[in-house]
Amino acid sequence: MLKLAHLPERAVVAVTGPDRVTFLQGLVSNDVALAAPGKAVWAALLTAQGKWLADFFILSVSDGPDGGRLLLDCERAQAAMLVQRLSRYRLRADVALRQIDLHVHVAWDTEAREAHAMVEPGSIAAPDPRHPDAGWRILSPTEREWEADESDWDRHRLLLGLPEGARDCESEKTVLLEAGFDELHGISWTKGCYMGQELTARTRYRGLLKRRLVPVTSEAALPAPGTPITHDGLEVGTMRSSRDALGIALLRLEHLHGDLRAGGHALRTRIPDWMRLPAETA
Repeated sequence: MLKLAHLPERAVVAVTGPDRVTFLQGLVSNDVALAAPGKAVWAALLTAQGKWLADFFILSVSDGPDGGRLLLDCERAQAAMLVQRLSRYRLRADVALRQIDLHVHVAWDTEAREAHAMVEPGSIAAPDPRHPDAGWRILSPTEREWEADESDWDRHRLLLGLPEGARDCESEKTVLLEAGFDELHGISWTKGCYMGQELTARTRYRGLLKRRLVPVTSEAALPAPGTPITHDGLEVGTMRSSRDALGIALLRLEHLHGDLRAGGHALRTRIPDWMRLPAETA
């Protein structure tokens, strides 16, 4: 059954100007040129050392005096930081960045024709590029009311094992491959250089990954983010986001299938079909 929810913790940053695509192309992890009306791109902004700072969906709109805009569907708490940090790299690029008044919605358990039927005039919609069951991102000038809410969406994305920004990634610490950006189509390996690209590529080609964000479940409500996870008394990871008994944890690869405990309760990992793990840990 069709579900649609308003996500009040999301915001939209507009990138305008004739240089908008080439400007973002040299800064973020994915190929910005692939964003088009009806097709979103998921990408991350990294430090120069290749560590996560923010991630967002890039939607393309063809209207505007210079032929279009790029809209970044991002965490509301990070919108101002994104505008400030990206603006540092404008130099001579003919671009402008600002937060705009659009509401972010997500629709899931729906066919494409149903999603299109929900798009009101002035709205922008595209499928979530991370996973076929992740539904559609909809940016609307008005807040839509529906039977689902943000908590329903949270449970759905946790069932899919999808990371959720700063709730799962740690600023200036998380490496993209730890957070599934490769399997979830958040990295381009062919577009060329971008900020943090060297470490991202080195992690992939040298097999340097030691940890992963992994879906977990328990018989009880999961503890708060940052709660240590242990195996035989040894700390092997930490909890990240959760909703009731579903969550995501950062775990060392060699302990994915061990006797895990957090907050006094046993944990079980749930490895989703999309996740690729080394043969010795799968």
